[in-house]
Amino acid sequence: MWDSETESVGGRDYGNGVLSTSKPGVKPDGFEQRGQSWHVATDIPSDLLVQIGDVSFHLHKYPLLSRSGKMNRAVYELRDTELNKIALDDLPGGPEAFELAAKFCYGIAVDLTATNISSLRCAAEYLEMTEDLEEGNLIFKTEAFLSYVVLSSWRDSIIVLKSCEKLSPWAENLQIVRRCSESIAWKACANPKGIKWQYTGKHPRSVSSPKWNEMKESSPSRNTPVPPDWWFEDVSILRIDHFVRVITAIKVKGMRYELVGAAIMHYAGKWLPGLVKEGSGSVSGGAADEGSNSSNSNGSSSSWKGGLHMIVVGSKEDLPAVQAKDQRMIIESLISIIPPQKDTVSCSFLLRLLRMANMLKVAPALVTELEKRVGMQFEQATLADLLIPSYNKHETLYDVDLVQRLLEHFLVQEQSENSSPSRQSFSDTKMYDGAQRGTNPNAKMRVARLVDSYLTEVSRDRNLSLTKFQVLAEALPESARTCDDGLYRAIDSYLKAHPTLTEHERKRLCRVMDCQKLSIDACMHAAQNERLPLRVVVQVLFSEQVKISNALANGLLKEPGESHYQPLITNRKTLLEGTPQSFQEGWASAKKDINTLKFELETMKTKYLALQNDMETLQRQFDKVTKPKQTSAWTTGWKKLTKLTKAAENNDIGPQVQNGDLSRKTPRRWRNSIS
Repeated sequence: MWDSETESVGGRDYGNGVLSTSKPGVKPDGFEQRGQSWHVATDIPSDLLVQIGDVSFHLHKYPLLSRSGKMNRAVYELRDTELNKIALDDLPGGPEAFELAAKFCYGIAVDLTATNISSLRCAAEYLEMTEDLEEGNLIFKTEAFLSYVVLSSWRDSIIVLKSCEKLSPWAENLQIVRRCSESIAWKACANPKGIKWQYTGKHPRSVSSPKWNEMKESSPSRNTPVPPDWWFEDVSILRIDHFVRVITAIKVKGMRYELVGAAIMHYAGKWLPGLVKEGSGSVSGGAADEGSNSSNSNGSSSSWKGGLHMIVVGSKEDLPAVQAKDQRMIIESLISIIPPQKDTVSCSFLLRLLRMANMLKVAPALVTELEKRVGMQFEQATLADLLIPSYNKHETLYDVDLVQRLLEHFLVQEQSENSSPSRQSFSDTKMYDGAQRGTNPNAKMRVARLVDSYLTEVSRDRNLSLTKFQVLAEALPESARTCDDGLYRAIDSYLKAHPTLTEHERKRLCRVMDCQKLSIDACMHAAQNERLPLRVVVQVLFSEQVKISNALANGLLKEPGESHYQPLITNRKTLLEGTPQSFQEGWASAKKDINTLKFELETMKTKYLALQNDMETLQRQFDKVTKPKQTSAWTTGWKKLTKLTKAAENNDIGPQVQNGDLSRKTPRRWRNSIS
């Protein structure tokens, strides 16, 4: 019964939703049910049997023939047979709708409600109860009630749309679904300040559960402002195809896409139980936090469910278990209606939706679209959401290829935004699309830290190949990492989980890391790490020595408050918090032995300098010995002739000249032998 809404259409008073007819004929007192059979309470024996499923109706021909074209033809076809039985198994609405239509034909008052109006309208269309047979027939009256009573009410539009789920395709063909969706969309887009109708909304503070009739006058309260997400809970009770129709109509009418995304997350949290994290009531965030309280549909008698849930939904225990096929259809529909703008829904929601999509084998095109959406806001992801299992039994424990694709989509998105300033300016002025990334220049750095943490987690999987690890680690540009401590942790974890790697494979693995970007604490740990190749350890030691020398030279160690030394402290804290206990024990031992390694390094440097000095001394001596060899043969010959000329002039020293020549020839031969 309708207690508050009365309409008069075309001079006909609907009497608060009560239909009646005054046409003379059989005057029954009502219908009586006897088991699975309905009988008319009258003295006139029935002459027609209508069978609908397991329910039979013992009726009279005249009241039905005068108002139903289909019954008229069916009875006409039975004129040559003795059987007066008609089967209407395909009648929309079933026995309940036919009972109301039969009562209308007999002139019995029928109560029109939001619960039965859609099935009665479809049954009237099926039975062809048109104005050609009688003025004010059932089609006209039900259509007028839908247009003037139901569509003007928020609550009734929701209930009628919910009741259309079992009336396909009749409700669709009669435009009942479209009109209810349009009505709901118009009211959802209305200014919250002007809302006067009843809605389910969020959980109130009162403990008692108010009755529907009591809430009609008091809710919404004049003093309590209506939240922008007041319509989430009511719309979320609809079946997915009807929910898609409503959301599509809402988007056409210009609803803010943040609210549309929040409504989608609220719906997913209600219909996809595996999508909600443990310990959280809903997947909705941002604007949805105000009204997306999925506990409204709990079966507790002390919790407020709202009038709509009391009438249509009931409790979660009453809902049938959603099968995998239904969940797949829900996920595919939700992916198709998510607004294209960035930050419409949270990245965490998209990743959990992607996890379920891979598990349920959703269409590849939709999965690819969802991966691109994740790439648009990949810097907002968390490690827990990235750990998506691989559903291929022969592959790795986690889907590393999926994360690789997400990272590629992120880099493509970054490159496209940086190369299109006009698009960026449009985003800043027209949309919220580029605001988040425009104010966040460190997106790549956050993604780099996320990838390093992911590599550390998946490196423990022995099925993870070295190539996959290396490709994922090298996917980001070098500028994305200011510190390689996280990457070093991942490499060390991979070496620990794969002890059978060859020397060449270990060197190849360590190439993805830049030793110069390691903090002092990471260098101390790497210096004592026996799993690293020797060449990498030497590089780490030299890198550490250079850093300490530079720090001492610049006075940074004496002034820890300066900004240049702050990254070392921050990196150390970050490294210790995210490092396993075994790593920290290695660092403790490394701190005790690092001085010994430094002393040995200095000793080697001293020995090297001493050897270099000895080499220089020997080189100088060698140069002195070989210096006469630098004179030419012509110069030596002329000197000999000069001496011989002087000897000829002085005959007294002739023998001495010969002896002198012999004495000079001997060393000259020795020099020739040396050369």
